[in-house]
Amino acid sequence: MSHPAPTHLQDFALGQTFVSTQYEMTSEAIKAFAAQFDPQPFHLDEAAAVDTLFAGLAASGWHTASVTMRLLVGSGLAVEGGLVGAGAELRWPRPTRPGDVLRVISEVTDIKTSPARPARGLVTLKSETRNQHGDIVQLMTSRLSVPVRVE
Repeated sequence: MSHPAPTHLQDFALGQTFVSTQYEMTSEAIKAFAAQFDPQPFHLDEAAAVDTLFAGLAASGWHTASVTMRLLVGSGLAVEGGLVGAGAELRWPRPTRPGDVLRVISEVTDIKTSPARPARGLVTLKSETRNQHGDIVQLMTSRLSVPVRVE
């Protein structure tokens, strides 16, 4: 059964899940992102990366986070006014590698109205960014500022 995309606080439910499409990380994209935003040897050069903690080319965690955001936007989260963050916690338990095909699986873990801002509420999402093997490359707990539908 297909459900319309949630647009307001009242449309979310605890345990509700969203699954994104896929995105393939290429070595070219990893290097381009790193050159602009995180120019470290293990993100820029395969040979230099061999003797590092990552033992090979790895995407910047910030690149993985950016791809995660792109995938979230296309995952059925169509919040009125956009996906507006109100804070997040990120962890990268394993590196994202060239050739990894990423997908984001998110679950609503909390829904709160705001006593200070009655026109908005907070939806907490636990999002796992996984590669093609099902390995978690990023864990994110984020809070979205979501409008309350005026009825």
